[in-house]
Amino acid sequence: MINKNFHYTSAEGFHSLSIPKVLKRVAPEKSAVPIVVDSPHSGTNYPADFDCLVPKIMLRRAEDSYVGELFGDAPRHGATFIEALYPRSYIDPNRSLDDLDPDLLDNDWPSPIFMSEKARSGHGLIWRLCPPEMPMYRYRLTEAKVRHRIEKYWQPYHQCLSKAINMLHKQFGETWHINCHSMPSGSAPSVITRSGRVPADFVLGDRDGTTCDLRLRQVISKTLEEMGYAVAVNDPYKGVELVRAHSDPASARHSIQIEINRAIYMNERSLERLAGFETLKANINQLLHELARFSNQRISVAAE
Repeated sequence: MINKNFHYTSAEGFHSLSIPKVLKRVAPEKSAVPIVVDSPHSGTNYPADFDCLVPKIMLRRAEDSYVGELFGDAPRHGATFIEALYPRSYIDPNRSLDDLDPDLLDNDWPSPIFMSEKARSGHGLIWRLCPPEMPMYRYRLTEAKVRHRIEKYWQPYHQCLSKAINMLHKQFGETWHINCHSMPSGSAPSVITRSGRVPADFVLGDRDGTTCDLRLRQVISKTLEEMGYAVAVNDPYKGVELVRAHSDPASARHSIQIEINRAIYMNERSLERLAGFETLKANINQLLHELARFSNQRISVAAE
């Protein structure tokens, strides 16, 4: 339930934070809204102990390249922005701690493991395979190496995100978490539009309506479709750990995942930006503006 005794907080109340090579949190540049935008897979700082077999270019192609930049103006709209600075192939903040592949470990893990389909395919908490099916390591990882990645990288990211959401929820009585990603063009589902069947430009995931108020998904979908984009919902990306762990719609904590088709803004082999990059970024800024307006309208109605 929205806190009717809310008051807008200036940017000074929401401090920016940087943990070198791990994450950054950027505070709102104007009056805060209860929106947290995060980019967990756009990090490019490869740790020195990341001793893997895969060529760097293949690891780079697994990144959500430029997503942090595309959504990085969120603080201009009053939102809090969080970005992981390390690569998902080192440890994935969008996986649960028990989503480990035992074939990656040199010994039994001391706590229960619950492998998801992602882990079974080699892409769990720590990757065993890099697309397309290339082994990541010449050896198995020790418990100490895995715990180091968890404690230095995974935990700080989740703690930072949780703290931002909790702080805004306490202030406003509700929060809207926008979890941002990109998808290979080959994974984009087809969508029926006025122009016929086309590949989706965006996929919105709310785990089949369980992680957010339907109105959030509708605002995002409507805004993007009015810009001319093709939008799919929960197919094939429903949302994974971050929207699951940080959502509770019954307590007015809403999370949704956004996937962008990489083909509309970058060359997927060379990783170079395409001519449409700036247009896409401008449109995402408009989307962020609409989300801030949506949030402010809800707060205003509750305060009446």
